[in-house]
Amino acid sequence: MNNFYAVCRPKRAASLLLPALALGFMLNSCQFQSQITAKATAGDIPRPKTVSAKNIVLKEVKAASAAEVLSRKQVPILCYHQIRNWKATDSKTAKDYIVQENDFKEQMKMLADSGYHTILPDELYQYLNENTPLPAKPIMLTFDDTDLDQYSLASPEMKKYGFKGVFFIMTVSLGRPRYMTKDQVKELSDDGNVIASHTWDHHNVKKYQGEDWVTQIDKPTKKLQEITGKPVKYFAYPFGLWNEQAIPELKKRGFVAAFQLSEKRDQADPLFTIRRLLASGYWSAHTLSNNIQHSF
Repeated sequence: MNNFYAVCRPKRAASLLLPALALGFMLNSCQFQSQITAKATAGDIPRPKTVSAKNIVLKEVKAASAAEVLSRKQVPILCYHQIRNWKATDSKTAKDYIVQENDFKEQMKMLADSGYHTILPDELYQYLNENTPLPAKPIMLTFDDTDLDQYSLASPEMKKYGFKGVFFIMTVSLGRPRYMTKDQVKELSDDGNVIASHTWDHHNVKKYQGEDWVTQIDKPTKKLQEITGKPVKYFAYPFGLWNEQAIPELKKRGFVAAFQLSEKRDQADPLFTIRRLLASGYWSAHTLSNNIQHSF
């Protein structure tokens, strides 16, 4: 575990990245925060009673205690951002969030050759609550921020190995240059991937007040449900940052789990502080393999 924290250091990364300025709607990965503001009004959001990635009916899942959830062995969960080759203008910090195309291909091959099987959030939820068996060497692949290369490069490569993933969508970027369109998000969903929420424009959840919850959570959730025709029950914190006040707000909006980065899970609400390993752009497939083995 100590090795994991030494490598990932999300707090350091977040502190460096939070001041970054967004230019218009051109939002680059999790290291940049948009300064766009919106005047939002509350709207009714459908609250479906079931979530089905593999026809799992979550309303029938028996909720486990926090202690029971914490006692389960953690499943490796990877967090990707941009999948593209580095540019001369990319900073050293930015490269942490940019996995080059060939490196990503080698990483997917390594996972397949190593016998890993991808799972989706519903399976993880059942496992954490009821200890439902998972396939051998389970792993979850997650992608933040709606970058187009996740659709055009990552998804086709995953398909070669029968892998599915979770795409945490930042709805302000939909249809913008270098980001996915609504149709592409729908296609990912129809292909068996899970579409989940990553706020409207990546503002830090720890700073939300009043109408921010409508702008950043309620409206994006409704939009994603309209795009996919499926309920949205999973959430990823921008920058991996969260606080205790955010958890009840997510719960009352129908979310059943939320994902951070490498910080220690909350002892009272581990389902809302599920850990992910940031896949660094500096890592080879071998380095990624080592970090998976030592981090969960």
